[in-house]
Amino acid sequence: MTTTAPAPTSVSLLDRAAEIGPTIAEHAARHDAEGSFVTEAYDALRDAGLLKAAVPAELGGDGASVAELTALQRALGHHCGATALASSMHQHVVAFTAWRYRRGLPGAEATLRRVAEEGILLVSTGGGDYTHPRGEAVKVDGGYRVSGHKRFASQSGHGTVMSTMFVLDDPEQGRRVLNVAVPIAAEGVRVADNWDTLGMRGTASHDIVVDDVFVPEERVLANRPYGVVDPPLQVISEVAFPIISGAYLGIAEAAYGAALAAAAPRAESPLVQRQLGLMKQRLQVASWALDGALASLGEDDVAPSHEAYLAVMMAKAEVAAAGVEICDLAMDVAGGPAFFKGSVVERAYRDIRAIRFHPLTPEATLVEAGRHELGVTGILA
Repeated sequence: MTTTAPAPTSVSLLDRAAEIGPTIAEHAARHDAEGSFVTEAYDALRDAGLLKAAVPAELGGDGASVAELTALQRALGHHCGATALASSMHQHVVAFTAWRYRRGLPGAEATLRRVAEEGILLVSTGGGDYTHPRGEAVKVDGGYRVSGHKRFASQSGHGTVMSTMFVLDDPEQGRRVLNVAVPIAAEGVRVADNWDTLGMRGTASHDIVVDDVFVPEERVLANRPYGVVDPPLQVISEVAFPIISGAYLGIAEAAYGAALAAAAPRAESPLVQRQLGLMKQRLQVASWALDGALASLGEDDVAPSHEAYLAVMMAKAEVAAAGVEICDLAMDVAGGPAFFKGSVVERAYRDIRAIRFHPLTPEATLVEAGRHELGVTGILA
């Protein structure tokens, strides 16, 4: 059944997020306990027009920038980490599609119109498919046949199209990576019911199994070198990872807020004062890092840049380190009640740890930064 999304509104993205925040928070603990998808939150996001925020205004969206989407996902993280992370995966694919649309690339406008008019969800498999994708493509007449096992596909059971990657062994160019769009309802695509994890349980990031699916040439979005962060992947990263990092920073802020409220009866304790001071410092520095990365992208449209790409990755690594430390400290400050299932701190304590699995991992970021400084190029490990 086709759902018509509401028209754009003059109310700001952050005001709309604040308005639906209580609805999102109301169901967060239950979905976390069940490991079920945050359905009510997505209904609220869709009704508020937030799932089409990145669609250009002339196509029915808000035309939100990467910085605006980052702030939006950060705000959603205050209410439910799983909602913020899962929807950030949709947001960054839409934002990159808008980037392609602004360059007149094929297929982009049609996809964006469907997001705005039908409310379709776009799924990303980049978490496990970054420079060394899982799966292979074989050239056939008119396109490719692709097979593979995709992991960390947030909202997979509710998505319409997935943006994914496969490895192609080209006899002339060698090993390549194809970025392709695959309908999740296509014959040969199966969503596994296997998402049972420590945190981010409401994202429903089930595996997607692709078995000998035909992809026509027009659905190939990029043909890139294997194992290399080339200009197209730089742009994808510059768009995606600030938005994703914003979701995690919002989770850390939620943990801090809960800890601050719990600490009120012990406000005179120097230990509590120090712990809260450290949390606030770590939040501030992580926020500065993310703001700095966004500034490196420039005020105009995102352009390929290895320096900007590294800035984004280093900011994400800082959000990861700070976020985990803040959530650990929040557990200490809030004390025993925070250890119980269903508390904001307990859920944030588990959810924040997922940030370390996104590429580049914090350790890989250090290696890549060092490679850049030394002038080392080539395939990433």
